[in-house]
Amino acid sequence: MTTQDWELPISEAELSRLTRDMEQAHRATLPAMRSGAVDLAAELRTRPGAQALDTGRRRFLLGAGGAAAAVVLAACSSGKSTNSPAPNASSTAASGSASGQYTGDLKVVALATALENQAVGAYQAALDAAKAGKLGTVPPAVATFITTAMGQHADHAKAWNGVLTGAGKPAITGVPLSNQPATLEALGKATTVGDVAKLALQLEDQAAQTYLFATYNVTSPGGIATAATIAPVEAMHAAILHYVLGQYPVPDDFLPVDKAASPTLLTV
Repeated sequence: MTTQDWELPISEAELSRLTRDMEQAHRATLPAMRSGAVDLAAELRTRPGAQALDTGRRRFLLGAGGAAAAVVLAACSSGKSTNSPAPNASSTAASGSASGQYTGDLKVVALATALENQAVGAYQAALDAAKAGKLGTVPPAVATFITTAMGQHADHAKAWNGVLTGAGKPAITGVPLSNQPATLEALGKATTVGDVAKLALQLEDQAAQTYLFATYNVTSPGGIATAATIAPVEAMHAAILHYVLGQYPVPDDFLPVDKAASPTLLTV
């Protein structure tokens, strides 16, 4: 496929509406996300050991946010498992922190931060490629979606880094993930908006499912709450990308976790 072959399968007006809805949802989650991140940092800074997983999970599930998150996640998922996960590769440079210092819930936080940084970098690379004319004609509504999604990922990364620094650990400033070289290689080979959208969908599916997995596997109530407020926004990114690719995002009863990232992807 050449750079001139790709066309946006939906109208720009529809994509613009979806992007506005996505931004509205993101803005609505910001207070809860930031509050949860502050609580999580305090928990990780003060507790001598891990609290029971069931305690944190029960506190979250009894809150109104649990039902809302489940509904939004189900509505935004694609109902498909055909997209291949982001490619694996040899380890890449870390962000300067010592190996092994992120443990327990902090390792999940570090993973989440790295995933957000990866998404920011991928979307920025797409914008740079578009400006250089490498992707052909890019509809303005697509550029707006990319810019909006990138800003939301940056907000999420900032929240997670606040947890790390609040707990006395270094912030994750790069993308210390073993699949980053392959991700960059795939971005470099993209010649259409569709190519970029396919890769972005892999990253968004991975992030949304990682957050859902985290709500059942981290031990702290603050961590559960933060992951649960971010996951629906990531799922909305994925749903819109399905539209950009001409795929109707058929809802799942439950969002799967088969594409969730493992902490073993971390290279710090």
